[in-house]
Amino acid sequence: MPVSCDLFCRVVDNLGDAGVCWRLARQLAQEHGWRVRLWIDDPAPLAGLRPGIAPAAQMQDVDDVEIRRWPEHFPEVAPCDVVIEAFACELPPGFVLAMARRPRPPVWLNLEYLSAETWVPGCHGLPSPHPSLPLVKYFFFPGFAAGTGGLLRERELPVPPVRSPATELSVSLFCYANAALPDLLAVWAECAEPVSCQVADGLPREQVQRWLGRSFPVGSRIDRGSMQLVAAPFVPQPEYDARLAACDLNFVRGEDSFVRAQWVERPFVWQAYPQDDAAHFVKLNAFLAHYLRHVGDDRTRSAVVSFWNAWNGRGEIAAAWADFRSVLPRLTLHGKAWAREISQPGDLAQNLVRFCRERL
Repeated sequence: MPVSCDLFCRVVDNLGDAGVCWRLARQLAQEHGWRVRLWIDDPAPLAGLRPGIAPAAQMQDVDDVEIRRWPEHFPEVAPCDVVIEAFACELPPGFVLAMARRPRPPVWLNLEYLSAETWVPGCHGLPSPHPSLPLVKYFFFPGFAAGTGGLLRERELPVPPVRSPATELSVSLFCYANAALPDLLAVWAECAEPVSCQVADGLPREQVQRWLGRSFPVGSRIDRGSMQLVAAPFVPQPEYDARLAACDLNFVRGEDSFVRAQWVERPFVWQAYPQDDAAHFVKLNAFLAHYLRHVGDDRTRSAVVSFWNAWNGRGEIAAAWADFRSVLPRLTLHGKAWAREISQPGDLAQNLVRFCRERL
């Protein structure tokens, strides 16, 4: 019998959590033959990521995944063989009791946020017994190194196309609200090299529109000095992945686009999810230490660290751009080796399936 799975997701930042959970649910169903029931409190973001999903539907089947709206008053349902609690979203209490009543309790995983911090391998897979019920929850950490759960990566991931030399720098822009963006746009507008920037819909387009001081509707193109800005439409996940592969440099955010930018083997800049206590800088620099440790020259490492930190709010972005731009060819070469390295722990879905089967 195929393994059945309940995957719970609460939408926090509109796209990131939903994007990760949808990729995982679809991969478990289509590549591993699991019967997946995705519980999500707001299905609306899924409709943009995968056209054909009805945002108002209480229940629907798409791509072999049963999508269920997670209501405030949770129904009485029999838990599946595996229960995945994405990003500590807290399961309904009644559902947890139902898990404990099963003759054989389900394998219960807390799918954690992605981090390159050195403590992650030591915590991956650790059990956490429930204080009062005969249940054990396991911490499942995505990661970049051996001893982690790896990264989401489809079995038939397209091979990134070879980029032909171009007369302009092609950029994709996807970010949270970012105080460094106006200064970076000004630099691009004034530099000698032509820059073509595809601006993602939502917050990035709204910020660029304010900087322009004029309307910037989806589909429009506006020239400012050496820079052309394109208001790109929101596209489904496969088309977004193709957009990343077609650009010379990708600005990404959160977790889902961050991982996809690494698989396309192009230079990228990550905006970590901002936290009030600046804890995101710990994650940012932990990743940079891992990403750059096999980059031989100090100049490249310094340029990347300075620019990424400035993009995340520490440093002057305008001053950091020239050095960062000069090392993009080196980072392009590094991208292929880096993708090979982070594929070594195996893909997250495959590792999760193996982990669960050993405990079923």
